Amino acid sequence: MEEEQSVAKLPLIEAECSARLGISNIDYDQDQHGGVGSLDSAGAPVETRSTAVLCICTFAAACAAFTGGCLASYSSLAESGIIADLGLTVAEYSVFGSIMTGGAMLGAVISGRMTDFIGRRRTLWVLDIFYIVGWLAIIFAEGAWLLDLGRLSLGIGFGLTCYVGPVYLAEITPKNVRGLLMSISQSMTGYGASFTFLVGSFVTWRSLAIIGCIPSLLLLLALFFIPESPRWLDYIENQRLQQNSDDNVLNLFRRKYLHIVIIGVGLMVVQTSDGLCGFLFYMSEIFDSAGISSTLGFILVAVVQASATGQCLGCFLTGLSYFLQVYMGSYAFGMAQIPWIVVSEILPINVKGSAGTLCNLVNWFCSWVVSYTFNYSFSWSPTGTFFIYAGMCGFGVAFIAKLVPETKGRTLEEIHASLTHIMQ
Repeated sequence: MEEEQSVAKLPLIEAECSARLGISNIDYDQDQHGGVGSLDSAGAPVETRSTAVLCICTFAAACAAFTGGCLASYSSLAESGIIADLGLTVAEYSVFGSIMTGGAMLGAVISGRMTDFIGRRRTLWVLDIFYIVGWLAIIFAEGAWLLDLGRLSLGIGFGLTCYVGPVYLAEITPKNVRGLLMSISQSMTGYGASFTFLVGSFVTWRSLAIIGCIPSLLLLLALFFIPESPRWLDYIENQRLQQNSDDNVLNLFRRKYLHIVIIGVGLMVVQTSDGLCGFLFYMSEIFDSAGISSTLGFILVAVVQASATGQCLGCFLTGLSYFLQVYMGSYAFGMAQIPWIVVSEILPINVKGSAGTLCNLVNWFCSWVVSYTFNYSFSWSPTGTFFIYAGMCGFGVAFIAKLVPETKGRTLEEIHASLTHIMQ
């Protein structure tokens, strides 16, 4: 009976969230006109405040994701310039390249609790400060310590971005435009990496850092105009009234939430086990081994975008290309965004902090494992390395088909109710 009452309240929750943002008739008029806004008595479209609000919110999340893509691919392009200008040893530059992952893991650890404690919007402020400080440290660096400090700061910002960006958008967007807006935002990580590969082939490493800082400044501007997540505000109000919460790590392994945790953690493992971190961090070595100019290779990567199935095929063809001594420039960024979108949708808000932290930490730990082992496996067999990644992508396709639910056209509360009901 209690569950039926909870489900019955779902439209009211969605309506209340829309009202907090000044959004009217978004979800419930979809069948009539399928867009954002409402219709007057004559059937003409009426502009509402929702369009501007959602566009600015999406723009803010997109800037954060774009910056993450820029910094992820930055070390591949800046290596020769930084070593030559600052006289860094290979070991010192290896620390610079890898310390971002450590920062991201630190950001992942604090991401869930921070967003629950200070809110989604304030967390965006915090991560943007880390971004700006990090880029400025690299721009003005004259030695290894300031470079490492900047890279660490950027990593913390990226670790926070991976969680709070999709969570914020999922909580403020209505169900009929949630997938579209979140896809636009999350795809910016891949486009940021592509943009850096393209531009970085023609500019110095300091100039590239200056360019990388621009999206952070745009995010800073957008943060003045975006609202707090209405679902988080409701959650805080309910917490004050009830004085209890399921949001701790041990509760995640209760039968009620176990299915959701398996999906979330599984998606993070699938996303990072496809070798993308190896592609990004050791791109120069890959191209040199394949007998292709690094500059040409970076440009090729910048224009190649593929889906999850395309990424599996890309890894397979890359492995085959080494067997045939012909390099196939097949890389993909599709899986960089979809798992985060799904995870942000399926996690109930009462355990989102702990579950999000766990998923984020697993994601960055697996990224570290892939980046650490890539050199060893690549030295063993370039062909075998990419065949292994292709196999992991194939496993990901089976995992997604079997366990991951469809979230299209459903409110977050409807998704949460259906998934928790499975295990009850």
